[in-house]
Amino acid sequence: MAERKTHLHAVETGPKPAPRRRTTTRKTAAKAATPPEPPKPKTVTQAARTGTTRELLEATRDRIALAVENPNTPPRDLAALTKRLMETVREIEAYDARESQEAGSHAEVGDADFDASAI
Repeated sequence: MAERKTHLHAVETGPKPAPRRRTTTRKTAAKAATPPEPPKPKTVTQAARTGTTRELLEATRDRIALAVENPNTPPRDLAALTKRLMETVREIEAYDARESQEAGSHAEVGDADFDASAI
């Protein structure tokens, strides 16, 4: 068999060029103008361990929504998942309603003058 001689080189051989200095553009003003990124939602496990009830409900809602959207979810499970998703959304709405109602009922009440004869 004939011997193969391959002399291909991807780059030229010789001295390496000096590394290029990375130039940075000033975007501090643009970064300051953008609002801060909201915190990353917790997973169901994280919310169950260290989160509030609302965080757990949100994590559950998000996880169920992912399962509903997943094309690999068996069709037989979609009805139950969709029902549970709607129930979880209603629970979040009820939780928010309770929270806003409790916040409104804690209005400050001024102190009246003490009347010893009322005792």
